[in-house]
Amino acid sequence: MTKKLPDNKLNLSSDRRSISPIAHRVKLGCERLLESEMKLIRGKRIGIVTNHSGVLPSGIHIVDALRADSDTTVVALFSPEHGIRGDVPAGKHVGHGIDKASGLPIYSLYGEHKKPEKWMLENVDLLVYDIQDLATRFYTYVSTLNLAMEAAAENDIPFIVLDRPCLISGNLIDGPLLKDGFKSFIGMQRVPILYSMTPGEMAFMLNEENMLSHGIKAELHVVKLENYFRSMWYDETGLDWVNPSPNITSIETAVMYPGTALFEGTNVTEGRGTKQPFRYVGAPFIKNTQLTDYLNSLELKGVEFVPVNFVPRSGKGGSNPKYKNQKCGGVEVRVVYRDNVKPVEVGIAMICAARELYPDLVKFREDGAFDRLTGDDNIREMIEQGKDYKEISSYWKHELREFSKVRKKYFLYED
Repeated sequence: MTKKLPDNKLNLSSDRRSISPIAHRVKLGCERLLESEMKLIRGKRIGIVTNHSGVLPSGIHIVDALRADSDTTVVALFSPEHGIRGDVPAGKHVGHGIDKASGLPIYSLYGEHKKPEKWMLENVDLLVYDIQDLATRFYTYVSTLNLAMEAAAENDIPFIVLDRPCLISGNLIDGPLLKDGFKSFIGMQRVPILYSMTPGEMAFMLNEENMLSHGIKAELHVVKLENYFRSMWYDETGLDWVNPSPNITSIETAVMYPGTALFEGTNVTEGRGTKQPFRYVGAPFIKNTQLTDYLNSLELKGVEFVPVNFVPRSGKGGSNPKYKNQKCGGVEVRVVYRDNVKPVEVGIAMICAARELYPDLVKFREDGAFDRLTGDDNIREMIEQGKDYKEISSYWKHELREFSKVRKKYFLYED
């Protein structure tokens, strides 16, 4: 058993651990835009694809910073899932509106429209994208990036990405690649579940690998980060944490999300409506110590499990969580050595364990949600056949190696 580190102090393994993160703070793309790249936007009518995470280290939002500049004109805001303020529960549609602070129109890209329409862009000369992402395929901000780039290209509008760091190490990738026939808004690109690229790197890959519709290309410019290395974790950047969405409240949660979010495709809760979403997993029929002992016996790299009981409640993280107001038994996933975790493999191992212990009770949703999340129906089929999690995770190793070769072409930062 891996020894647990006290008080959630995650084990760090980098040659730069002795460097003060504040003295060598990562400088964000939005900072560099304001300091030295304003020539890119001056004299343009600007539309900004952003949300609450588009803030400078000072706490000032990029929209307010640009509106304060007399030589720039912001004309429209475009909101992803969770809304412009980041407080709308997952999956709930966001409507158009007016920003109270600025009076600017807000066009929702998570409602009736998921792609900027021509009429939304009539007065826009330039689109700017500034959102903190999780570098996970079914975390929908990357789909918004994809579609916003397509709209910019189709309307001959330049597209600027203000880059932000990965929340977890840029060296961690895991999970199957999206299979033909499973494209949806929670999976638009043939990338693994955890692809660990910054928004700027992903934008370059989308553009140059002909991943936008019909091979169209945007006029793309990325304002890069400074002092950033791929192996950095967010708590090494010197930047304050901002929840990218209501349920991603810590790095530890961000580590496990690519794996435990797969439970959304089952009748086992992924912990929404609890104090540890995506780290609590359970159901009323699960015996917490039984599942805990089984999972710990697997000695999965970088994590350990502790038994928990919990009751999902309505709240900011979700208005109608699974098993709302019902007592659930389950486990808490604790990350004890984060550089070693393979989160998708852990998630698959947890699902296999739950089905092994409760074969008549653990079920996949009938609407195909699990297949959309994994992007590959072979994963579910192997689980249903009783395959071992090691055999299942080995299934995607070859394509993961091939993807690694492709993504390296678009790295903007060194290890």
